[in-house]
Amino acid sequence: MFSSRVGHGAVRNQLAGGLDRRRAAGLPVIDLTLSNPTRAGIEYPPGLLVPMADDRSLRYDPEPFGMLTAREAVSADFARRGLAIPASRTVLTASTSEAYSLLLKLLCDPGDMVLAPRPSYPLVEHLTDFEGVSLAHYHLDFHGRWEVDIEDLRTKAGSGRTRAIIMINPNNPTGSTVTDSELDAIAAIAVEHDLALISDEVFADYPIDGPLPASALRQGTALTFALGGLSKSAGLPQVKLGWIAVGGPGPTVDAALDRLETICDAYLSVSTPVQVAAADLLSGGATVRAQVQSRIRQNYSQLTAIASANQACSVLPCEAGWYAVVQVPSTDSEDAIVLGLLEQTGVLVHPGYFFDFEREAFIVISLLPEPQVFAAAVQAVFAQIGAVR
Repeated sequence: MFSSRVGHGAVRNQLAGGLDRRRAAGLPVIDLTLSNPTRAGIEYPPGLLVPMADDRSLRYDPEPFGMLTAREAVSADFARRGLAIPASRTVLTASTSEAYSLLLKLLCDPGDMVLAPRPSYPLVEHLTDFEGVSLAHYHLDFHGRWEVDIEDLRTKAGSGRTRAIIMINPNNPTGSTVTDSELDAIAAIAVEHDLALISDEVFADYPIDGPLPASALRQGTALTFALGGLSKSAGLPQVKLGWIAVGGPGPTVDAALDRLETICDAYLSVSTPVQVAAADLLSGGATVRAQVQSRIRQNYSQLTAIASANQACSVLPCEAGWYAVVQVPSTDSEDAIVLGLLEQTGVLVHPGYFFDFEREAFIVISLLPEPQVFAAAVQAVFAQIGAVR
């Protein structure tokens, strides 16, 4: 009766069971997997969402790519990042996940393949399954920093029915960014094999140190789709507004937009109120973004300072994003390590295998929690790891 694209539902692993037991017993949980900025003690400007109640929201004028005023606001936000992206090359979506789905429909037939980095957040696997598209991974190798294995990518780009290369820039959870030389090499591979680039740039506003990472849109040789949204850039996941910016050779961009318009016209998924308010949300969200930026930098600094006093754990370099990767002794499986941390300290962290790290043992920690809570939780985690070592 059901499609093979969807499995049998979520499987409760040992960590989920341990978390259920702890909550049922009324014991506290300190969540170092936190990804929701609205629950991180961030102060939102009073009245930030008031523009969504504007009378213009009562009128429905559907546009496949979204209202022009909202797309102009997104174009202006790209200008803040130093990118000249005309509104005519922007497409509004209800989320980054939907943006992926639209692009997979645009670029792939069932059975075609796309390439994505490993390690990375496991969302893309689900989205490709839903579209009947195959997924292969190219490697990120750690040599003091995470680097794209260009030769591995080159080999896989030329095999099978590959249609697109997905970049997560900055990567979640490694926090690595794609360098200029890597981007040039990736774009050259895409052009050689007639592939599109899909660049997920939702964390681009959050460098740990230094300037904003470069967008894939800075090159114009390959057809490129850059993804973003209010969820990360303004800390507003609940309002559901994302976008796609399209770059590359003019005729190819025009052909892509012509086809994408047909797809978007069948869905018209972005609500009118959030489009009416887009400019105000992007502007008002700047204060939220500044708080998140300050928070992640403070917490990363605390994390590295605590780790420097603990020889059992090492924090891998992080260039941007909301997460940090910590290498821990391989005294047991990652499941057992994170379950032990939860049971002994009450602190919840991600195991590295959740993000497809190819060896153990790593834990992944969110940099979003309030600094005092974060520091105390990290101290407890490192002390427990040192004790069992």
